[in-house]
Amino acid sequence: MAESMKGLKRTDYCGMLTAADIGKKVTLMGWVAKCRNKGGIVFVDLRDRTGIVQIVTEGDAADARFASLKTESAIAVTGTVQRREAENAQLRTGEIEVIPDSLRILSESETPPFPVRDGIDTREDLRLKYRYLDLRRPELQSRIILRARMVQIIRDYMSRNGFLDIETPNLIASTPEGARDYLVPSRVHPGCFYALPQSPQLLKQLLMCSGFDRYYQIARCFRDEDLRADRQPEFTQVDMELSFADQEDVIGINTNLLQELCEKLPPIMEEYGFDSALIDGIRKAAKDIAENGIDRMTWQDAMDRYGSDKPDLRFDLPIRDVSDIVKDCGFAVFTGALESGGMVRGINAKGLGGLPRKKIDKLTEVAKTYGAKGLAWLSIAEDGSMKSSFTKFLSEEKTAELISAMDGKNGDLLLFAADSFKVVCASLGALRLHIGEEAGLIDHNAFRFVWIVDFPLLEWSDEEGRFMAMHHPFTMPNEEDWAHIDDDPGHVRAQAYDIVLNGNEIGGGSIRIHMNDIQEKMLEVLGFTPERAAEQFGFLLEAFRYGVPPHAGLAYGLDRLAMLMTGSSSIRDVIAFPKVKDASDLMMKAPSAVDAKQLEELSLSISQSKKDQE
Repeated sequence: MAESMKGLKRTDYCGMLTAADIGKKVTLMGWVAKCRNKGGIVFVDLRDRTGIVQIVTEGDAADARFASLKTESAIAVTGTVQRREAENAQLRTGEIEVIPDSLRILSESETPPFPVRDGIDTREDLRLKYRYLDLRRPELQSRIILRARMVQIIRDYMSRNGFLDIETPNLIASTPEGARDYLVPSRVHPGCFYALPQSPQLLKQLLMCSGFDRYYQIARCFRDEDLRADRQPEFTQVDMELSFADQEDVIGINTNLLQELCEKLPPIMEEYGFDSALIDGIRKAAKDIAENGIDRMTWQDAMDRYGSDKPDLRFDLPIRDVSDIVKDCGFAVFTGALESGGMVRGINAKGLGGLPRKKIDKLTEVAKTYGAKGLAWLSIAEDGSMKSSFTKFLSEEKTAELISAMDGKNGDLLLFAADSFKVVCASLGALRLHIGEEAGLIDHNAFRFVWIVDFPLLEWSDEEGRFMAMHHPFTMPNEEDWAHIDDDPGHVRAQAYDIVLNGNEIGGGSIRIHMNDIQEKMLEVLGFTPERAAEQFGFLLEAFRYGVPPHAGLAYGLDRLAMLMTGSSSIRDVIAFPKVKDASDLMMKAPSAVDAKQLEELSLSISQSKKDQE
């Protein structure tokens, strides 16, 4: 039977007790993590969000009550802190224990559907169904707590640097471009819908028009798109915008912010038992940023060297262009790609020259997943002998020149892709990451940041049959390139920048268009008629008539940043109540059907799908 807390107040958290508290009378409240009866002595591990402390009791009535405690029951214990006879160095409170005077069972637990402890081998869908139990595990709690501390560090930094925390609405008008909107029907405007924001982009630009020259927000955003390990239908951005600012201002402010995060997180991580190697990696990143800043790389250089605009710089396995060397080599795969306007590039997998053919074929399958038709390969044994899928078509001189260009040495494996720029980058970029992982080249406790700059303004969409904005339609073009927007739009660069960490884009931003003529032209290039532009963005274009300042901004994906800083493999580990791959909530059983009355009030009707009718 549950007991009341009446007259009882918690004095301390379990994990915060130390040897300095010996002799102190305490009242602790938490959950029974473990109960062990050792024949006349009962040991109870009491857990709260700060950690575990051992309760030790022996005797008659009190002992019997403790001995019958069920795991995960919520209890309150009053007692005295004393030194443990056998210290536990693995436990933060391992020097002490609590001898109880009284026990109250505040809420007795049924048998949990899985053990509530770290290291369990329980299906994720079951843990997500009972997420409130899963969240009691110290590993998950430490990640959620660290995320909260990250937000506090960010808020403190932004406030010190003159930014105002301003909320923008979650019920807005639907806008084109980008992912699908989540729509919300309006009861008072039948047949009309709000959209949940994919980002506060237009609203924060309007705040710049309003004179709030430094804005930030921890903003909830919503995108109806397919999920991956690092995506959710609802997510959180650290959003910011600055007036009268250029790219250097934005990069400078955010370089300092990242340095501060890397300096202030390690002591918190030590408090919550994170891996020491991970903590050392973050400390090293803080030192590197303080001494050298964060490297910058143009989009073109990133694509050419790493096949990706979010390169993982924790290991060096560059892509090399050998198009000029093989253009007249006689190997039809190479020459055919070049004659079609493509290219030939390769990777030197150092030390993998002895890889058996079956494993080389597996590497080929990786490349094919990303559009490549296959891989040409050349392996060099330790004794200098060679095997290859293509060198029989090349002269000895041409083969030697190719090996030299790839910096090939005895024991190396050279892999080549021949296709369009897009396919070669995608396939070799993915192959580089695969080899880096398989060959153990990646230090998973290292943190390598890089700024990627000078993105293309536009990218061609075969599906849409038109140019699309690579970032969004409000990105300022490079002033030198803008004159070619009509005759060569694909080569116009943007004043855009991304911040990348360990091969993950953690934030992106740009200088915004603040001139009406450029904004109207940009929308025209994207296929908007003047009428449609006015319908969708009239409020923004109207605001630009009243002295809009030059402005720029950036937004971080907070979930992704927290995932990387905590060493997690999925953003689900740093979100309290995440969705699964089909965007459903297994705990709340959402989305769900609603009753007919609600639909009627919203002037909506549901048509059954063909599958339902069958």
